[in-house]
Amino acid sequence: MASLSFFSEHNISYFTLPVALFVALWPRSFSAFQGPGQKYFDPTNPRTFAARLEKSDLDKEVVSRILRAESASSNGFEGLPLFAAAIVAGNSAGLSALTLNSLTVGYIASRVVYNYVYIFLSGNRKFAGLRTPIWFVGIGSIMTLFVKAGLSKF
Repeated sequence: MASLSFFSEHNISYFTLPVALFVALWPRSFSAFQGPGQKYFDPTNPRTFAARLEKSDLDKEVVSRILRAESASSNGFEGLPLFAAAIVAGNSAGLSALTLNSLTVGYIASRVVYNYVYIFLSGNRKFAGLRTPIWFVGIGSIMTLFVKAGLSKF
């Protein structure tokens, strides 16, 4: 019960933004900075990475996984501004620490699961469809912060 008490008494929502940045960066580190993709990543021109991979002699499944990691990273970066704005909105509205913490940590958890599913399971069509509901959990957390912030000002 002590951990729930901490969670409801201490607002950690602002600290989740750097964590979200790390979670967005992690797939890039997987794809470009370690393993087989490292050889094809040009730090002077990183946007050519995908084209260089597609021309590589790597196994097609390996290339697909690396490209999915790149896409997962891009998706994470695309969501960061909205997540940051939701954190600010929730804090500005004076939402409770429990609400802010639950929704921001929930967003982070959804992004971790999303990255894993996107990179490691989406090569199989049976699991590829899992990405969308997981994405909705994350975006739902963000939208809930905005709605709760707006409702608190009525």
